Amino acid sequence: MSSKLLFLLLLVCSFYAQATPDLTDNPVVSEETIMADASEPVTLASRTQDVLMRALSLTGIDYKYGGNSPETGFDCSGFVRYVFSQAANLTLPPTARAISQRGQSIEKTDLQPGDLVFFNTLKSAFSHVGIYLGNNRFIHAPRTGGQVRIENMNNSYWLNRFNGAKRVEIKEETVN
Repeated sequence: MSSKLLFLLLLVCSFYAQATPDLTDNPVVSEETIMADASEPVTLASRTQDVLMRALSLTGIDYKYGGNSPETGFDCSGFVRYVFSQAANLTLPPTARAISQRGQSIEKTDLQPGDLVFFNTLKSAFSHVGIYLGNNRFIHAPRTGGQVRIENMNNSYWLNRFNGAKRVEIKEETVN
């Protein structure tokens, strides 16, 4: 396992463990589970782990307005769409506002890793989207000149612009 992948795995597990106090309902995926035979079922928890690991693996990719791939760069919705498409085989709409219409609304106090968080960054509700990592942190593609990165939601900029959160359904499926 590469050192970057191992680091990302440990980071995801750390965020996930801190954000889920009752680990009996939300088990942290161990290295043994990840290294298990591919014929075993993929659980919902591991799908969420896949989303988080995919998102974290894209840290440092340049922002590009309208961008939707690691090769060309990402805008916020392109980043979220790419992550969920690659990690959970889920197709989301092309804009932050359209994505905000999907899933179940949740309270900020009920956020779990893998949830979508929305912000008003363009004087318009739901104009920015990111993926919640846990521990009041989220990952996103911020703006022109920026790169995909992790932010603290308690930072006054994000705290004052928070619009809400959604939980999109990631279906459990079996790998054959």
